[in-house]
Amino acid sequence: MPGMIVVDPPKAEAKDVAALAGYGTATVGEAMGRTGFLGTHLRPIQQGVRVAGTAVTVLCWPGDNLMIHAAVEQCGAGDILVVTTTSPCTDGLFGELFATALARRGVRGVVMNTGIRDTAELRAMGFPAWSAAVSPQGTVKATGGSVNVPIVIGGQVISPGDVIVADDDGVVVVPRGLAREAAEASEAREQKEAAARAAFLEGQLGLDRYGLRETLTRLGVTYRSYEEVGS
Repeated sequence: MPGMIVVDPPKAEAKDVAALAGYGTATVGEAMGRTGFLGTHLRPIQQGVRVAGTAVTVLCWPGDNLMIHAAVEQCGAGDILVVTTTSPCTDGLFGELFATALARRGVRGVVMNTGIRDTAELRAMGFPAWSAAVSPQGTVKATGGSVNVPIVIGGQVISPGDVIVADDDGVVVVPRGLAREAAEASEAREQKEAAARAAFLEGQLGLDRYGLRETLTRLGVTYRSYEEVGS
């Protein structure tokens, strides 16, 4: 099937993206019912960075970054480039030159379900990146693919215009139509965690705050003295 480049897809509202940018991936994922996580294989090349933006999706062939070149034209301020391949690939499809072009267009970062290279240069220029591998292996530019179509990473469907939230813990996708709801749920969860944090600082135990002693009893877990169980 021939590839396609979809232009001007709808995107999540900027105010909702900005709201989600204030929360970590753990908070956002939990707020959405423990959904949206793209998998433990996507790791940041830097530390201490949190970004959120709207997805520009790319489907490439393995070892071929032609469609990333095509995708740069479709990227704008506030976007995050999200790339996967038609079959597993760890080659370095993305590096400093792509980041330079994207930064010029106001792109906030890249998520690569493949390899990435020039990591020292990317860190030096402050361009955030998450990838499945780091590899100096180069690529060709010979096979058509698609831009701004739904793609799948880690069992999660990512559509163009969805919100991508990424930090030291990984990457989460929020469907475009759920962005406002997810932001509100994240705020509620953050307030709940703030109350729990204050209680723990005062010495309260999670067993009591969350009613978990009853859960232990229901599951048949008992307390026994050391002398009872022996050495």
